[in-house]
Amino acid sequence: MVYGWHRKIKGLRIVIEGRGVVATRDFKTDDTIFEEEPLVCCQFSWNAAYGYLACDHCMRPLETTEENVRRLTMCREIVLPFTELCPTNKTAHSFCPSCHVQYCSEKCKATAWEQYHRTLCQNMDYCHPLHELNEEWKKIHYPPETTTIMLLARIVALVEQAADKEAILNCLKEFSHSKFDGEETDMTSVANRLLGLYQEQIQHLHTLFVQAVPAKTMQQWLTLEGFSSLLAIVGANGQGVGTSVFSQWVDTVTSKPELDQAHLDEFIKNIYDKMEECVGLAFLNNEGSGLYYRQRFVNHSCEPNAVITFPLGNSTLRLKALKDIAAGEEICTSYIEVCELERSRHSRQKMLRENYFYICHCKKCLSQAGDPDVTSEEEECSDEEEEDAA
Repeated sequence: MVYGWHRKIKGLRIVIEGRGVVATRDFKTDDTIFEEEPLVCCQFSWNAAYGYLACDHCMRPLETTEENVRRLTMCREIVLPFTELCPTNKTAHSFCPSCHVQYCSEKCKATAWEQYHRTLCQNMDYCHPLHELNEEWKKIHYPPETTTIMLLARIVALVEQAADKEAILNCLKEFSHSKFDGEETDMTSVANRLLGLYQEQIQHLHTLFVQAVPAKTMQQWLTLEGFSSLLAIVGANGQGVGTSVFSQWVDTVTSKPELDQAHLDEFIKNIYDKMEECVGLAFLNNEGSGLYYRQRFVNHSCEPNAVITFPLGNSTLRLKALKDIAAGEEICTSYIEVCELERSRHSRQKMLRENYFYICHCKKCLSQAGDPDVTSEEEECSDEEEEDAA
């Protein structure tokens, strides 16, 4: 089972030491360090509402590449070449006969039913409390999204349906402990800081959550404190997941040297330009979040040597080397956007402290320890003031 990963860590080519991941062999640039499936994941609520069609279990896109391009460019006349290279296999798609949520395959449908969907299936009842909970969440948590209340529901259902509840509970406890070490922490305030929720909103969501999510054995998670702890867990550990059928198609066609790459490059650029004009480049993917056991141990660095990708077009995470990594070297990713890595040390530390409760001690931060404690915006304002004075 997926929650047995912690017993298999030693079989990897990495070793987890405390809160970090250290390479036990050399990795070359672009090498795969590890792959893993999530303990649980879920598409964002607004992402689904806006028509981003994804498998309800693994988040694989359900559109063809041409359908995806036409929707995101709002141009029904676009004809995509090499449609035979589209990764979507609609003949394999399936759906729950009771609530009609869609899956990319019978395997995903069966896995979802076995792990959590049996508890949460709404039987096409749009007055179901779970539907009301999701709608209330959307009124509180607008895009850009960071998680979804439905991920919490799946966590509870996952435990409810687990044959070995103790094993999965022990795994989930590891997500909560050590993230907030060293401080007396009120989980309601943690959820507030991580997800931007006010205390009244948390209490309101908690009331709806209790009504919506069956929990015969997990009564402790139906208390306000337990619910706040779940919010804090997904807020602190949730890994964003992004899948795109178009990017998969692009990777495939651009890897074929026999095709006219110059013509393809121009065609792809025009498509991306149209997408940016219509929806913005930040909203191209099916997006959601999940909990990953191994990934959560990977620390941040402002000079990362690894990056998280989703090359299989589903929620399977791949940690890939950005540069050569020597045995004994810590493997680190960036918790913040690439563009933010070039901001001042003070700006980076502020973002990490506020969003991840994290103080960075990477080589870059240590080398900049003597820099002024001002944000990048303050530096820019100061420069502008000096130019105006001149």
